[in-house]
Amino acid sequence: MLVRSARNALPRAALRRPYRFRGCLHTEQETARRRALATHVQHHLPASTDDRALVSLFDQPSSSSQRSPFGTTGLFGHPSLTHPRSLISLAESTLVRAKLLTERILRARESRDELLKVVKNLDRLSDMLCGVIDLAELVRNAHPDRLWMEAANHAYETLCEFMNVLNTHVGLYEVLKAVLSDPSIVKTLSPEAYQTALIFWRDFEKSAIDLPPSQRQKFVSLSSDILSLGRQFLENANTPRPPTSIKASELAGLKDKGMGVRLQLQARFTQKDLQVYPGSLQAQMIMRSAPEEEPRRRIYLAANSSTTEQIEVLEALLRKRAELAQLIGRPSYAHLTLDDKMAKTPENVNNFLEALMDHTRPFARRALHTLAQRKQAHHNLSSLPIVQAWDRDFYCPPDPPAPPIPLPPLTLGTVFMGLSRLFKHLYGVSLRPAESAPGETWHADVHKLEVVDEDQGIIGWVYADLFARRNKASGAAHYTVRCSRRTDDDDEAGDLILEGEEHQLQESQSFEAVKRHRLPNQEGVYQLPLVVLLTEVARPTISKGPTILEWHEVLTLFHEMGHAMHSMLGRTEYQNVSGTRCATDFVELPSILMEHFLNSPDVLSLFDADGTTTLRQTVNHHHDPCHSIDTYSQILLAAVDQVYHSPAASQHYFSSTNELANLHATRGLIPYVAGTSFQTQFGHLFGYGATYYSYLFDRAIASRVWQKVFASTPLSRERGERYRCEVLRHGGAKDPWMMVATLLESHVLEPGDAGAMREEQCQRV
Repeated sequence: MLVRSARNALPRAALRRPYRFRGCLHTEQETARRRALATHVQHHLPASTDDRALVSLFDQPSSSSQRSPFGTTGLFGHPSLTHPRSLISLAESTLVRAKLLTERILRARESRDELLKVVKNLDRLSDMLCGVIDLAELVRNAHPDRLWMEAANHAYETLCEFMNVLNTHVGLYEVLKAVLSDPSIVKTLSPEAYQTALIFWRDFEKSAIDLPPSQRQKFVSLSSDILSLGRQFLENANTPRPPTSIKASELAGLKDKGMGVRLQLQARFTQKDLQVYPGSLQAQMIMRSAPEEEPRRRIYLAANSSTTEQIEVLEALLRKRAELAQLIGRPSYAHLTLDDKMAKTPENVNNFLEALMDHTRPFARRALHTLAQRKQAHHNLSSLPIVQAWDRDFYCPPDPPAPPIPLPPLTLGTVFMGLSRLFKHLYGVSLRPAESAPGETWHADVHKLEVVDEDQGIIGWVYADLFARRNKASGAAHYTVRCSRRTDDDDEAGDLILEGEEHQLQESQSFEAVKRHRLPNQEGVYQLPLVVLLTEVARPTISKGPTILEWHEVLTLFHEMGHAMHSMLGRTEYQNVSGTRCATDFVELPSILMEHFLNSPDVLSLFDADGTTTLRQTVNHHHDPCHSIDTYSQILLAAVDQVYHSPAASQHYFSSTNELANLHATRGLIPYVAGTSFQTQFGHLFGYGATYYSYLFDRAIASRVWQKVFASTPLSRERGERYRCEVLRHGGAKDPWMMVATLLESHVLEPGDAGAMREEQCQRV
């Protein structure tokens, strides 16, 4: 598509990122290797002044939030974006300019010189729209001001509507077809330009562009229905389930003596059954602490219930997707979605998942046996009982992730300092606090960081909006507000001009001009990337001091900064393949790989600026057997996603509940509970339809990259540069199989076929 906005926010604001696997199924040899690593710490570069400044910036925000009173600007340094109305005006001026550029492309067959510029102009058109759409997407999810949010929604919808027109524009398709059909023109395209052209071509073909007008109209209608049903499905997925009644007598012996006692007192005082809402703190406490099985069973049933309407909405969405795929000649929506992914076919995905199940099943069965023994002892039974779905949290309470070795408390500033030092070791890149002008950010808590390369200077910016606040979007996300691309060969002089619209054209041109920079030691002028990180950690206070992060929050920051560095270092000439604009089943590799670095004591030592803290040379031996059960459950969800987007979805007898029950019966380890329908809460079915396997797949690749490239020397500049040059810098401009094959020196991966998929099946996740 001309605007690939689905890559903008990772994850999307409406979705939660898939479960992050904490139990990585270590073998005994791997555990021994980790013990050995804990006894050796590499020498590392000392913390710089800028590194130390990061600590002050995030740990003492009150002392660093003073901004210069001189000069004012708009959002992200754009002088025009000082008021909500200015964002609407920018969208309108961008629309005028985009229409003129579209007309220029449509006239390209009048001149060979213009045909040579078609791919570049299509990418310019995409960037012109993305530059405003992606900014609006961030504003409507992060800005605290209602007027700004409304303006962002208007701008987003205005330009997305035009985007939908372009995505099914027969004229643009025919011009691109003329370019790719002329060998003499194709010969002039760089590999990156050719890859960009192919992406446009495939996306046009997925939009029924070569079908008769009536069928194209049917495609547009189906796409609109899918979007509408998808929004309705997400609303249903997030709708609180009705409460269930719990008797006070059923809560006898609660292990939780705090909230549990309060609940019992409440029931005695009111003389009524407790009404417990699924997902509430009370429900979570009962699932973990109630010795009696019945209250846990009722809460589980309530939590996984659905109305008939909720099931119908999901199944209508799946049927519409199947119909759309068949309209353009594909057997299923999974076939349509996967043909430009690393996996390529549903068969390859299913083979990968089957192999992963086979690998994980023994560990999960062993864990279930442990739970069955605990349940047997608890009820004083003569034989091993069946472990039910509502038993998991009681007999194996969820355990928060922990660092591989004991660490002192880590503050937010300390973690950012460690990140900067790690990037310095690997890539010669560091993070530097920068003062933001009044009006440049949307909240006083937002901090601006320059990403500085030791040879090229500033190569991009990260705006960190990390502290929780009222009405802020929940969860963690990486937003690409601006992509990298080369701009000095844009040939704006050849663009069409509309008399009477000069002011609007100038507004759009000025917006783009702010982004452009000439870097040392690099040919050409580039638009530098700009990303935003959103999290919701506690804000430091004068009374409590700096924010101390839980280990899962440290993991999240490393994960999101993996996306950020992909955006920063993915330096391509075309924005449509820049940084994280790559295949869905490849985009999580850099972020998951970043989590692996936290397994290294060498990396953990970077959190100590002065080298005065002695890390204990022992590993945390605690192991939660339920990790393997959770991993297996996620594999099942990925398998459900494939079934729901298979040809079966188009059959008149298709039932999402029956398919879920059947999968549990044939592949599951814990019995399916009759009357439940979790699938209506599986929100990723919309945003990750047919690609939910991606997180598992990228975990397998990341594990292999870590072991082969970084595990022995995680601070190696030579290996960091190799990873940067072979993978990160290409974004989506190169076949991801070729990038990984070159990095791992594995020729068997190069074809990206079923054999390559088999290679990844043996990797642990």
